[in-house]
Amino acid sequence: MVSSSLLTQRNASLPAAFKTTSQPLRLSPQQRTDMFSAVQRSWIMRQVHSQHTKPELLVRSLVHRLGYRFRLYKRDLPGAPDLVFSSRAKVIFVHGCFWHGHPCRRGARMPKANADYWRQKIARNKQRDQRHRRQLRRLGWDVLVLWECQLRDQKKLAARLVRFLAQPLQYSYNNKP
Repeated sequence: MVSSSLLTQRNASLPAAFKTTSQPLRLSPQQRTDMFSAVQRSWIMRQVHSQHTKPELLVRSLVHRLGYRFRLYKRDLPGAPDLVFSSRAKVIFVHGCFWHGHPCRRGARMPKANADYWRQKIARNKQRDQRHRRQLRRLGWDVLVLWECQLRDQKKLAARLVRFLAQPLQYSYNNKP
């Protein structure tokens, strides 16, 4: 059974049209695969964005403060990298641990509802990410992947970014991005 305090918490951020009544749903454990209605789950999933995420904004802000300038989401590059440093032939991807299957605690967590779907989706995301990195390296770009869980320590992150952006091009198949 869903507690009334949980109903209040989850209703607080929902638009009025999606709020539930104070009466909890009476479902057996076998019937209850999701604590949200289909309309509520749809609204929640629409709030998940692929661009301009908080981790990405944090990295962009730090890189800018370090004095580097970049372009966002160059669509003509494989995977449309989050940050593109054309003059340096370097790109940065900022990945969410869950969505891209990082082996950390948050990334290893698997939803209980519709587990097969999520397992397959994350596996496809990982394959696509690997394919994009390989294509970028073949085109002469250096690639750095930053994981959401690695962004907590700002000093470490800044040092890693400076090392990556200051070093000469490592993978140069044709030296022209």
